[in-house]
Amino acid sequence: MNLFDLSGRCAIVTGANTGIGRAIAAGLARAGADIIGVGRSSMDETAASISSTGRVFHALNADLSRVEAARDVVAQARALGAKPDILVNNAGIIRRADTVDFTEADWDAVIDTNLKSVFFLCQAFAKAVLDDGIPAKIINVASLLSFQGGIRVASYTASKSGIAGLTRLMANEWAVRNINVNAIAPGYVETNNTQALRADAERHADILKRIPAGRWAQPDDMAGAAIFLASRASDYVHGTILPVDGGWLAR
Repeated sequence: MNLFDLSGRCAIVTGANTGIGRAIAAGLARAGADIIGVGRSSMDETAASISSTGRVFHALNADLSRVEAARDVVAQARALGAKPDILVNNAGIIRRADTVDFTEADWDAVIDTNLKSVFFLCQAFAKAVLDDGIPAKIINVASLLSFQGGIRVASYTASKSGIAGLTRLMANEWAVRNINVNAIAPGYVETNNTQALRADAERHADILKRIPAGRWAQPDDMAGAAIFLASRASDYVHGTILPVDGGWLAR
């Protein structure tokens, strides 16, 4: 028995249009899962990488800053004939400013996308799989800032700390109902969200010096953890926040 085989499974992956979401979607497809990709922009590259695996891919356009859109994702997936039993909450945004200057608009934009919509998408997904009576896996994407404070990213830190808390709460409620809820906490990854950090030569060098692995992560580095948490190999894993950080938190 291959504990990591996802054949016959179907995963919803939010933010599948780019970066970590695209990498996780492709990784789950290579392991055998069909994919429902959710994003606000074109997912042509994601579709191409998944079609090469022979798995089915459907793209859903949704603005996950709106709770109504998040709630509708599961219904839209099922309208396509899919019965998803894996949910990856990856979509997220970041706003940077000194805390004394941080605006309410930047606070609300990040919290709505990164935390509020995640909660209600998890809720809709859980209701569907409980009604179907099938086991399921929820994988939230947390952050190093689920453990640390960071600087100049007040709403992002709050949202990712909240993701860690919700992951544990949902695991407490749903583990006995055959829904595993866990999270991946990526380290510093080369994505659009970290472009500003990488453009700051001094900050980039300071970060790199602290990473024991000696490099920033690539989005593909997150795929293995996602496959593990989506598979039977993690059936007795509940409420874990798994750092994939090149050793950052160990230093």
